[in-house]
Amino acid sequence: MYIDEYVISGFIIVALTIAFFGGVYRFIKNDIAKHKGDTQH
Repeated sequence: MYIDEYVISGFIIVALTIAFFGGVYRFIKNDIAKHKGDTQH
């Protein structure tokens, strides 16, 4: 596989995107767990 700056930057963008959505997923999961006992909607 030919490695140049475009391939490297593509991998970096994919890794940052996965990290971003992983952080959003963790935040939502923790928020749901924190408010599990709430009765108000």
